[in-house]
Amino acid sequence: MAEEIKLTEQEQAMKEKSQAKGSLGQKAWFVVVTYSTHEKKVESDLWSRAKSMGIEDKLFRTVVAEVPTPVIRDGVDTGKIKMKNLYPKYVFVEMIMDEWAWYVVRNTPGVTGFVGSSGKGTKPFPVPREQIESVLKRIGQVDESMYDRYAEGDYIRVIHGALEGTEGRILSIDKSTGAVEIETIFFGRTTKASVDFSEIEKIQ
Repeated sequence: MAEEIKLTEQEQAMKEKSQAKGSLGQKAWFVVVTYSTHEKKVESDLWSRAKSMGIEDKLFRTVVAEVPTPVIRDGVDTGKIKMKNLYPKYVFVEMIMDEWAWYVVRNTPGVTGFVGSSGKGTKPFPVPREQIESVLKRIGQVDESMYDRYAEGDYIRVIHGALEGTEGRILSIDKSTGAVEIETIFFGRTTKASVDFSEIEKIQ
């Protein structure tokens, strides 16, 4: 259970003003900047502070983009796995941004600011959906809403996996399995290939 934090008069007024507005607004993704190696600690503290300072209804998801990576020593695979942070110093946060939630997050220990904020009292800009989608896919997180942006005939790029870097055109998408059939060119010849939905991003 999160420890209750005693708010200053100014903080209490800010919280009450935020709550009085009623409408929660739109949730969006933001990028929180942290001290190096503090990403997981900040992520944990964000949830604790959300509960103790009353923004549970404004914090939805937090992501530290880590992927398992083989440990190689002297060119030999040791058989061990370590977690590699794809975006050091960043925590991706899906939240509703109002004055109080912004205050709580930016004053979390280990947080140095937001990407897209000048730090002079201006709120940060949210991350475009297509950019956060690539981050989530790289760590294997796919949700139904992502499929809405893709259709047969769209051109895509494979962002990880065996065909990383390959570009092609979507022939079909199976939402139940995540399998995507694409048409691409190998060695000058048109070829069909199958990739997972989590491995592609749309070419704008």
